[in-house]
Amino acid sequence: MGKTLLFKNVEKIVTCNNKDEVFEDFDIFVEDGIIKAIEKNIELKADETIDASDLIIYPGLINTHHHLYQILTRNLPQVQNLELFDWLKVLYEIWKNLTGDSIYYSSLTGLAELAKYGCTTVFDHHYVFPESSFDFIERQFEAAEKLGVRMVVSRGSMNLSKKDGGLPPDSVVQNIDSILKDSERIVNKFNDKNKYSMRQVVLAPCSPFSVTADLMIESAKLARDLGVRLHTHLAETKDEERFTLAKRGVRPLEYMEQLGWIGDDVWFAHGIHFNDEELEILAKTKTGVAHCPCSNMKLSSGVARIPEMLKLGVPLGLAVDGSASNDGSSMLEEMRVAYLLHRLTYHEKAPTGYDILKMATRGSAELLGRKDIGYLETGMAADFFAIDRNRIELAGATFDVKNMLGTVGLKGAVDYTVVNGKLVVEKGELLGIDERKLSEAVYRESKRMQS
Repeated sequence: MGKTLLFKNVEKIVTCNNKDEVFEDFDIFVEDGIIKAIEKNIELKADETIDASDLIIYPGLINTHHHLYQILTRNLPQVQNLELFDWLKVLYEIWKNLTGDSIYYSSLTGLAELAKYGCTTVFDHHYVFPESSFDFIERQFEAAEKLGVRMVVSRGSMNLSKKDGGLPPDSVVQNIDSILKDSERIVNKFNDKNKYSMRQVVLAPCSPFSVTADLMIESAKLARDLGVRLHTHLAETKDEERFTLAKRGVRPLEYMEQLGWIGDDVWFAHGIHFNDEELEILAKTKTGVAHCPCSNMKLSSGVARIPEMLKLGVPLGLAVDGSASNDGSSMLEEMRVAYLLHRLTYHEKAPTGYDILKMATRGSAELLGRKDIGYLETGMAADFFAIDRNRIELAGATFDVKNMLGTVGLKGAVDYTVVNGKLVVEKGELLGIDERKLSEAVYRESKRMQS
């Protein structure tokens, strides 16, 4: 028998399963990172037993789009009032100073922050590779392993610099051959296709305005040869739409179709500016969208058409996006903001709090091609988080636990986060991480990059 964990007499378990069940006074028994039983009065002895009689348990949240390195450039006054293109031009000049250490400390910080707020699986879109970047992906997986979270990393890329009509400076772009060679190396080294995998890789050229058509086409071919998924930014701003119309004569989604970037192995970040016909194409082809409401609001990019996407059956997940465009890494905050944004915009057609929770769990799992995470059931990965119902900010709010995280939200850290059957957060504190030391390391790296 492997390592076991028992949550005893759980007040409520929100499963997000196919029947949308909520169990009361049930136990969860975990062995070797897998849920072995969800039932009443489990008699089995465990290595660790937690009295869960005041706890509400939810499936682990799954973040489907992030740029962890951007933690080093949070809250910079010189970019606060800029929109995406101008914002990027300023920040690229700082990001070109990234090193392996800055990647490690920013990754560890962002992952730790996410875990404190109930996130158990993180997809990171890293695409900035200056000359010193030979170990960046290695350092990201090193950080994930130290913390114990489930990690999906992209070998992102940019090959269209300012001099060729793109946005990034020469110092952070690479040529196609070196990108494809390193992409294959990273997939072969790290991508674990097995069930319950803790490490996976995605190929993710950055965006239509920082990569060439050839790189998009070749990346898609390589990803499909290697059996990994594809991701990029799309339809985030009207500027991007004007860019593809001017350069390619078509709107962003049609450009993606021409490049072979459509299908159930592809998901786009943002997807704000799709028209009716494009939404139908996404639904028909099962091409997914990662919704990033905080970032979309901060950069004044617009409001994604989430109610229509849900109605049509477009695969939808939730994400926090890069910390420089959100300035935080909390999926709990993202859920509440998503709920409120669409209430404001769509009135009675807005998704419920529970719809948003399912986007952040089941929906996000679908974007990553995972069938072993996203809801709670026997045989699923033991990824979940727990909240004490007696917290003052939830007083009187726990009669409807399915909707609660959207309608009321949670402002602080969760009480427990479990990933792969192991406690990562206990009583609101990260295990095995000195938060103060980590924060100081990020401060030092951030200062170095900006100088």
